[in-house]
Formats: sequence, C-alpha cells, structure tokens
Amino acid sequence: MAKALITWGGWDGHEPDKVAAIFAAMLAEAGMAPTVTDSLDCFDDAEGLRAYDLIVPVWTMSKITKEQAVKVSDAVARGTGIAGCHGGMCDAFRDQTLWQFMTGANWVAHPGGDGVKYTVQITDKSHELVAGIADFEVSTEQYYLHVDPANHVLATTRFPTVTWFHSPNGPIEMPVAWTRKWGEGRVYYNALGHKANVIESGPAHEMLRRGLIWAAKGKPLADPARYAALAIDGKHF
Repeated sequence: MAKALITWGGWDGHEPDKVAAIFAAMLAEAGMAPTVTDSLDCFDDAEGLRAYDLIVPVWTMSKITKEQAVKVSDAVARGTGIAGCHGGMCDAFRDQTLWQFMTGANWVAHPGGDGVKYTVQITDKSHELVAGIADFEVSTEQYYLHVDPANHVLATTRFPTVTWFHSPNGPIEMPVAWTRKWGEGRVYYNALGHKANVIESGPAHEMLRRGLIWAAKGKPLADPARYAALAIDGKHF
C-alpha cells in the first residue's frame, strides 16, 4: 500500500488542519495510507521521508532549516512525490530558496484579498489531471506567483482582476496549477485553497485529488541510476 505523509501547521487563517483532513480523506479513498502530523520534525528524518510515496505540506509562512529543506529535496529527487496547494506549499518557507526551486514558485501577492471573483482556465485540456474539467469561476484569493518557466502548466487565471500597482503592466496569464519534475520525483501544485471550503468539493477538489494521486504514482517508476547521475557534488543553492 502506498504511503503518504501529510504535515500541517503554520498560519491558522489557511485552516491547515481542515485542509490536511481533506487531503487525508482523498488519499485514504484512493487506497493510500496517510500519516498526518502537525509537526515539522518529520523533515529531520531523511530515511523516513524516502519511505513515503508522497509528501503533502500544509504550512504557510513557517520556517524550516536548510538541512530539513535538503532532506525533503533529496527524498523527492529519489522519487517521493510532493503535492499541495495555496500557501501551504508555495508560501510555506519563504527563506528557503531550495524549497521554492523544488516546488516551482513562490507567492508574492493576492491583489484584492479574499473574495475576488475570477475564472480558472484549463489550458492543457488533454492532460489526465484536468481532462473533462471545464473552466470554472471561484471567489477567493487570486494568487500572483513568481513562477518557474519550466513548469508544465495545467490551468491559468488572468490578471489584473483588481486594479493595483501591477495593473499598468497589462494583462497576463498566471499559472494556477502545474506539474514538474524534481530529479526522479513528481511535483504537483494548485494555487487554490485559501479556505478549506474552496477545495472541499467541485472542480478544485477534483484537480487536487488527481494531482496528489499522480504525484504519488511516480515513486515506483523512479530509477536510482538516474538519481545518482543527477546527484553530483557541488553548491547549487
């Protein structure tokens, strides 16, 4: 049975306990065994992290050490998937650039705050993670992210929706959901999830359900030889 680690905490405004419970239910329903913890001590155990098929971080504006970031990075590079949403993954540890590189972005703003009405546009309609899901509207925070151009984008939203200092730059398409690789590991992110009710049902829920399961399925496909070829000595961050 595939195993998942869900670790939650950080800023209470993102309801990390409720979001973690939604993720745990998704994974249990898919036949996986989720371990749920409200501590970051799990990031100290390099061998333990590598034993999981999936890591799901649900932390916002928190802190981990460089050593913890390296251990998570190495577990993912060896094949453990990582997946998450909103600030719980891409605004988790602002001072750890390795984390930002691995996850593919970092949050910088949500113009208009909560309750902004906008459209999520599915851009890769043939991809298994969004196939059959139509464009949909949400009323929540609209995340402006600094995004890695290497991400495989699945869905976007258009800025500006709310007029602010970024508006003179003109309209742009901001990624909402994407996949990427980190070594042998699969990475999935979805910017929705400011409150638990945003992802507890509907298309956002289905996108995340598929994304978490997809990320976990990469572990059996990981090739130690390919990992070893990438894990060269040197300073990278």
